[in-house]
Amino acid sequence: MRSITMRPHATSARGIAVTLRADARARRLRRGLTVAACALVAVMLGVVQLFLTGDADLTPGSVLPAAFGGGDGLADYVVRRTNLPRGLVAILGGALFGISGALAQRLFGNPLATPDVIGISSGAGAGAMIVIAGLGATGLGVQGGAMLGALVVSLLVYGLSWRGGVHSYTLILIGIGVGACASAIITFVVTRLDEASTQRAMRWLIGSLNGADAHDVALLACTLLVGAAFVLWLRRGLSDLALGDELAAGLGVHVPVVRFAALLLATMLAAIVTSVTGPIAFVALVAGPIATRMLRVPDAPLAAGVVGAVLLCATDIAAQTMPLVSPVPTGAITALFGAPVLIALLVRRKATV
Repeated sequence: MRSITMRPHATSARGIAVTLRADARARRLRRGLTVAACALVAVMLGVVQLFLTGDADLTPGSVLPAAFGGGDGLADYVVRRTNLPRGLVAILGGALFGISGALAQRLFGNPLATPDVIGISSGAGAGAMIVIAGLGATGLGVQGGAMLGALVVSLLVYGLSWRGGVHSYTLILIGIGVGACASAIITFVVTRLDEASTQRAMRWLIGSLNGADAHDVALLACTLLVGAAFVLWLRRGLSDLALGDELAAGLGVHVPVVRFAALLLATMLAAIVTSVTGPIAFVALVAGPIATRMLRVPDAPLAAGVVGAVLLCATDIAAQTMPLVSPVPTGAITALFGAPVLIALLVRRKATV
């Protein structure tokens, strides 16, 4: 029996290809670890700054003991009951905004297809306002209303966009229209509230981290853990979807299941964090593109979560300390810096058409 031997140059080419892929993976890992380390340092510095922010004149030496329960009455109140929950909500909420935005961008293949652009955040706001005005709900009731409103809007947008498939620009246009309807509902409901409720509602609708407490931290932490687990579960399917539905199906991906699961996950993550912080705009929009540029890897939802945590933490600090404008709701600062990014994305997409 004649033996088959591989030609030397074929063996050499295969070895070079394997080596190049291994080197590329190693570079991506090193880049990812570097970015994660820098983000962690930035978040820690941001939390320390949040501890020191406020009307109370705290010294850095009194912050650490108070964080572990060893401070005096004022330091304990400011650090543990006010600034610590606020800082943790900024980190966890920013991560959830970033992951939900990156999931939607990856699912529809468009950097504009984020929950705040296609109306999901507006739907969450409308649901929350309806239960506040109609049922006098607070706490869990508001969060349930926000999640229900976001789910209804996302299914409505997805259903109206379906024409044998979903085209991203059709989805974005319909999402903007449905979001405008949800905003109109919000405006109508707010006009029916009393003066005190109107002020509270408007501050929530702009997006604010004031009033964050331990319950909010626990809710967002559990949501982040569950969401990250589902992202890892959907990672392969979403990667194959980028090749096209037919090819993904040929690779064994259940395309409708993956699409619906990713849409539901992005919606629920955005709805839960919105129910706590209000519809803070543009964090979900910019976190994904920034993570992609930093890691040079397309569509990295978990990396977008890290970037989102840094962004929301930084903008919350700016909202409390920026000269001439502070203190203002955090959503006002994210809108101030996020609107130019949205315009740049629109101009860039137009230039490539």
